[in-house]
Amino acid sequence: MGNHGVESAGAPSGGVQSVDRAVSVLEILAQHGEAGVSEVASAIDVHKSTAFRLLGALEAHGMVEQESERGKYRLGFGVVRLAGAVTGRIAVTRHGRGVCERLVDDVGETMNIAVLESCHAINLYQVRSTSAIAAQNWVGRQTPLHCTSSGKVLLAHLDRMDRDALLAEAGLPRMTPRTVTSRKKLEAELAEAREQGYAVTREEYEEGLNALSAPVRSGDGEVVAALSASGPAFRLTDERLRELAPVLVAGADELSRRLGYPG
Repeated sequence: MGNHGVESAGAPSGGVQSVDRAVSVLEILAQHGEAGVSEVASAIDVHKSTAFRLLGALEAHGMVEQESERGKYRLGFGVVRLAGAVTGRIAVTRHGRGVCERLVDDVGETMNIAVLESCHAINLYQVRSTSAIAAQNWVGRQTPLHCTSSGKVLLAHLDRMDRDALLAEAGLPRMTPRTVTSRKKLEAELAEAREQGYAVTREEYEEGLNALSAPVRSGDGEVVAALSASGPAFRLTDERLRELAPVLVAGADELSRRLGYPG
């Protein structure tokens, strides 16, 4: 152990190396279906005791499981749980494309699909308006929950404890002079969003930008995404927002049905 703690140039640190090796173990099991400790050790070029520790850590998290009779390891259902979170989002995006494309034609504004990611709303898919003044590209961007229409929809349908935790972590920073920074006022707006079936923001995240959003539900009724329309405030006036609300809600309901929601 004379070189303990000493790494060659460019070599990963111990923590990163362990993660790299753990991922390699999962890939090996995915490729071969099952493998013993010796096979895993040989494949990733580590001592058998190291492979045993890696497999033990993965097993503790449900990522792998051991067949008691032969001592072989295979992927566990923890992998399925993680994959389910991703495939659900893939389904939202896949089914949402047609809905967004149609709504861009009907509404004339840029459409986005966003989901909750930590304490942000992250945009998964966008169809831009063909109008001369169109919204920027939001795909992959994390946006605040309290001052975006998508964020408000996602917040509105969380239980109070989860919402409290998210807002305690993220805070209510002022983005524009119109940003709601009062928790009491925000809660009133979220209650209104639940009651009317959509949320609106008026220049709360960016000056000159208005938006409205409606909830998208999965087969079990859980709100898994928000469908939004956004555009310049001079075009998305209060009157226009009221006109578009039922169109947007109908689009979100259509996407929900495509995801298996019976309502």
